[in-house]
Amino acid sequence: MPPWHTVSRALAALVLVPALALAAPKPVARPSKQYTLEQFMETTDVLGASFSPDEKKVLFTSNATGVFNAFCVPVAGGKPTQLTRSTTDAIFAVGYFPKDERILFTKDQAGNGLSHLYVRTPDGKEQDVTPGDKVRATFQGWSQDGSAFFVASNTRDERFMDLYRHDAKTYAGTLVFQNDDGYELGRVSPDGKRLSLEKSRSLSDSDVYLHELGTKEVKHLTPHQGAAAWKTATFAPDSSALYLLTDEGSEFTRLVRYVLATGKTEEVEKANKDITSVAFSRDGAWRLIGVNEHGRFMLQVQDTKSGKLLVQLTQGSISDVAVAPSGRRMAFQLTDDRSPNNLYVFDFGTRRTTQLTNTLSPSIDAKDLVASEVVRYPSFDGLEIPAILYKPLQASPENKRPAVVWVHGGPGDQAYRGYISFIQYLVNAGYVVLAPNNRGSTGYGKTFVAADDQKHGKEPLRDIVEARKYLASVPYVDGSRVGVLGASYGGYMVLAALAFHPDAFDVGVDAFGPSDWVSMLKNMPPHWESFRQALYQEVGNPDTQEEMLRAISPLHSAYMIRKPLLVIQGANDPKVPKAQSDQMVEALKKNHIPVEYLVLPDEGHGFSSKQSELDSSTRIRGFLDTYLKQSPATARPAN
Repeated sequence: MPPWHTVSRALAALVLVPALALAAPKPVARPSKQYTLEQFMETTDVLGASFSPDEKKVLFTSNATGVFNAFCVPVAGGKPTQLTRSTTDAIFAVGYFPKDERILFTKDQAGNGLSHLYVRTPDGKEQDVTPGDKVRATFQGWSQDGSAFFVASNTRDERFMDLYRHDAKTYAGTLVFQNDDGYELGRVSPDGKRLSLEKSRSLSDSDVYLHELGTKEVKHLTPHQGAAAWKTATFAPDSSALYLLTDEGSEFTRLVRYVLATGKTEEVEKANKDITSVAFSRDGAWRLIGVNEHGRFMLQVQDTKSGKLLVQLTQGSISDVAVAPSGRRMAFQLTDDRSPNNLYVFDFGTRRTTQLTNTLSPSIDAKDLVASEVVRYPSFDGLEIPAILYKPLQASPENKRPAVVWVHGGPGDQAYRGYISFIQYLVNAGYVVLAPNNRGSTGYGKTFVAADDQKHGKEPLRDIVEARKYLASVPYVDGSRVGVLGASYGGYMVLAALAFHPDAFDVGVDAFGPSDWVSMLKNMPPHWESFRQALYQEVGNPDTQEEMLRAISPLHSAYMIRKPLLVIQGANDPKVPKAQSDQMVEALKKNHIPVEYLVLPDEGHGFSSKQSELDSSTRIRGFLDTYLKQSPATARPAN
């Protein structure tokens, strides 16, 4: 996925074999109770999971304080304990140290995207173990004995991520892999002897390599003809094999393993859906496989010896799965359309599931929220476009409602099912929301993913435009009042829709979206270097295809835009620089088009604080109410 993609988190119900469900309340016919934005904002976002060494607590990340911080909670349930106390920069917990209750966490500076890795000791002291003004660092795993942890960092060269081994006592880092050839780092084997590497030529064509840390030898594991995606999944717990995800020879991503002793590749698992992940318990007894079905993530836990299915997901979406070192229990995040992510622990011995957080706003009754529906509609060329539809409870053929097309990020991402607070807020306010998975979206096979290559602003955009026609056919939608909203690459799609199809939508909301591909691609951050050629293959090369890129850049067709636009931008955005939004807003002002501009002073590419989310949501709702809830012909001009 391109480095600026925006991903929404989603949810599910876990079923134990033979049966146990944690299902959301069933939809009921009832009048819709209206909630304020402040009530929706009382909902807490949680993510991540890591067991303490004694397995009595689980570490996770929460924005209960208004800014993301690290928390822990007893596995038996109880009140969470706040561990870090940032009031500005978002902190994301990585995990406990294997032998004591120090934790690792990451934090950038005011959304600049340059995350550093920190250690917090039980007495509350914090230390940046990857300092540097231009340093970007990510955690890459622990050594098998817990004496060291691995870190990917661009300390040596801004463009490339090298691999360092940090001592768990002194935190001193030693360079173990110098990345001069622009690889993406994969996984370190449990025995610390090997590192998997990846190289992408496009979103749909990539390779995996194996680097011997001792001999420095690099071996190409996945030579192939034509376009095929190969990605690292994980190493076997005993380091005997490397598990890989690939769509070579198949439409959907399947799981294979490369056996190190023989050099042979063996089939492990395949389905008529994308397999997205694989993980193991520490002793290798259990294998956990994730599968993507229409934007929700299912989970299977298998006995590796017998192949017996121990746990299976049947509804919703599951994420951030962590198996305890003993293998006796696992923690995970679980969500569905009407229930935000919550942290759970499942005990394999007792088959008992314990919910550790309760994140939905106490002011909101889940029965007043709506469940999504997966629908499909034909695009301009007959291609079937899958989409996720949210219907307000008050909508009916007698009470037709305005609609918003919600465009996901990417390119190469997808619209997910699960609780998305702002969507529920809009739907509760009476807006129909449709989230299309236009061509180029993941989850629907490699042919569908590759269908947008070098076609951005064209066929994929027309899939979004056709969404309006579909909405006009829905009995409870007022087809004369349809807007388009998107963030990141979705923001680009909003700008492109207004510029290249100026009559398709009545209003647009762009958050963090590129407006000019030429300047965007020519001025990429240095640490995108390993992805540069893949991005050129996906979108276009500014050195050789400048004319084409100008033609699909909304900035250069801003004079075509006739409909009101709201632009939201992080002042410190390293992925889509503020200038991308500044120039678009200025162009529309010159053309006397109603345009509003909200700059978030302490944000980067997205929201790190509830206050920024509140400010943005307030502006979006007010903007939509002005230009969409009323008839477009009678809407008042922007101030």
